[in-house]
Amino acid sequence: MGWRCFVSKSAGWNLTAKSPPSTDLYGDMGKDKKTKQAEKKARVAEKANKKATQKEKKGKTKGRHDESDVEDIDLDAVLEEYARQQAQFLKVTEAVSDPPSPRSSSTLTGSPSNSNELFLFGGELFDGAVAKFYNDLYIYLVDKDEWRAVTSPNTPLPRSGHAWCRGGNDGGIYLFGGEFSSPKQGTFYHYNDFWRLDPSSREWTRLESKAKGPPARSGHRMTYYKNYILLYGGFQDTSQQTKYLSDLWIYDCLNYVWHNPVLPPHSQQPDARSSFSFLPHESGAVIFGGYSRVKSTVMGKQTRGGGQSQRTVLKPMVHQDTWFLRVTQLTSSTSSSCAPAIRWERRKRPANAPNPPRAGTTMAFHRGRGILFGGVYDVEESEEGIDSEFFDALFAWGTERNRFFQLTLRPPRVQNKKQQTSDRTGGRRDRGKANEDELLRNLAALEAGECLASAHSISLTKVSDDAEPPAKPTKEKIIAMPHPRFNAQLAVQDDVLYIYGGTFEKGDREFTFDEMWAIDLDKLDGVREIFRREPGNWEGSEDGESDDEDEDEDEDDRDEEDDKEDGPNLESEEPLAVISTDTPRKARRKGKTMETPTLATLNIPTAESPEPINITETTEPDPSLPHPRPFEALREFYSRTSTQWLSLLSKTTTKEHRTEAFRLAEETWWECREEIRALEDEQEDAGIGEVVGIAERGGGESGGRRR
Repeated sequence: MGWRCFVSKSAGWNLTAKSPPSTDLYGDMGKDKKTKQAEKKARVAEKANKKATQKEKKGKTKGRHDESDVEDIDLDAVLEEYARQQAQFLKVTEAVSDPPSPRSSSTLTGSPSNSNELFLFGGELFDGAVAKFYNDLYIYLVDKDEWRAVTSPNTPLPRSGHAWCRGGNDGGIYLFGGEFSSPKQGTFYHYNDFWRLDPSSREWTRLESKAKGPPARSGHRMTYYKNYILLYGGFQDTSQQTKYLSDLWIYDCLNYVWHNPVLPPHSQQPDARSSFSFLPHESGAVIFGGYSRVKSTVMGKQTRGGGQSQRTVLKPMVHQDTWFLRVTQLTSSTSSSCAPAIRWERRKRPANAPNPPRAGTTMAFHRGRGILFGGVYDVEESEEGIDSEFFDALFAWGTERNRFFQLTLRPPRVQNKKQQTSDRTGGRRDRGKANEDELLRNLAALEAGECLASAHSISLTKVSDDAEPPAKPTKEKIIAMPHPRFNAQLAVQDDVLYIYGGTFEKGDREFTFDEMWAIDLDKLDGVREIFRREPGNWEGSEDGESDDEDEDEDEDDRDEEDDKEDGPNLESEEPLAVISTDTPRKARRKGKTMETPTLATLNIPTAESPEPINITETTEPDPSLPHPRPFEALREFYSRTSTQWLSLLSKTTTKEHRTEAFRLAEETWWECREEIRALEDEQEDAGIGEVVGIAERGGGESGGRRR
């Protein structure tokens, strides 16, 4: 009777059905559970078949790489074969060539002996399937817009992530370290060799130190100070783990020996890192930023006992600190074989630093400033992936004032009345050329027996012994920055910034840019294309596979929800595990970002020079020093303030003092360039074209101002 009452009160049943519902409720619940489990097993089997199909498809796509994808490859044997092939070159040769093939983690620098030359060496290209490494040396001739390839019997072996810089008082280019890997990057080899490149003869020389040198590494940085080469940081990758380094090494270019200075106990120093900026300074060197991965503990799932599991993950860390390395050179009473004294000094965080902080930035040195371009910011970090934002902003970092300024492109300025009048009437050279042509026509008319009145109708034929090649078409500048990227290679030569290559990511695809651009840092009137080719094909996973993976993840989520409905999670507490939230390849790419800190001339004071002024943390210019005016060129600024600069150095006016005075004026002019440019823009908007002093206008004798 009670059971019938339960039936009559169950409004959820369909009482009008032809067959009555089953009275075995527990049996129905068991069947539902078995059905869910069967459906789950079917989904798992279907997912396994789908992954097998994708793997087979991917294997067919990479079929041509099968021979090179063997991961038990002997890297030593491969490098020996490279060395054997390299030895077949009998001498250094240089030939005109096409621009370099696409690559990343190479090095680009300006020649210290020729302002019309840029050097590019090494790098790697990853196409989604295999990685290829290079050891070719390219030279770009700025004045001819021409590339040349150099071959040599003793070129360093293929590598990427290496570092090089010019020698302070030596005039050469020094290279250390780098890495090489198997095609699928399962095994890595780090170099610890040290080389010198003669920029004039293009000859490589391997340098053997009298003492122990730095251990093998990549992603490190090098710069110069007087007759020393400074090396710091980097990382070592063993495929299982990445170890970041924080050691400092100093190479004496005069005594050919490495020094590893030992810091006093409890003294401060930068944390281990790579991908930082290491720029020269008249008292040592400065460091900004960097990238590393640090251990962090995160909470996991809830355990059976009510607690939570813990995991140790390696999280990416973008450093934003700045450090000054003070180097004290040896005195005459100290043995020449002793290392110089050093001290790390932490500086305040720079003003107006790029926000958000970004990894993969590149910085090139230019007259007391660091020029920074690009970078990547990881927006969302998880075990499934990273959503990244890429940048194309250009910044100038004043190393003395520790302040950033963003550099923006602007269209060419409208010529003022003086320039327009000069263009209409022509300069002195144009008038002289016209007079010369008129004289030649008169002589031709006299020789032909004609009157001088008809001389203007005679055409002149210029005869030249050397036939000039046809002029190459000039490329127009565009008022737009290159595509956002990270790991671009920068170099500054003759106040022009050159941007080569770089990397951009979209999903699982990685694009290596095959292009080079130039920006005039004085005018900032646009970006000029040196060369540009479309990126190559990506041999890795495609978008369709990503969509399939997303579907698999959704199915996994549904399975987890089913498990939660079936009952509580009875898993035991998970052990501590180290998990990286960044893929090894992405971490290495960010760690191998290369900056070029030795591209513009920096006149380092000699040992006899007075002790340099200590770095101050103020971001304001020194009011006791002369400062440029709006619309004032460098030469005009020095002509107006040369007496003041000479008085700061000495009362005498020797050639050395005049050179040093111009250097100080030049550094001050560039240091204030962005602030003065902002004032120029404001005055142009107000209709003011130039600023001229009263004395320069010739009105200095008039008393009082005009009312």
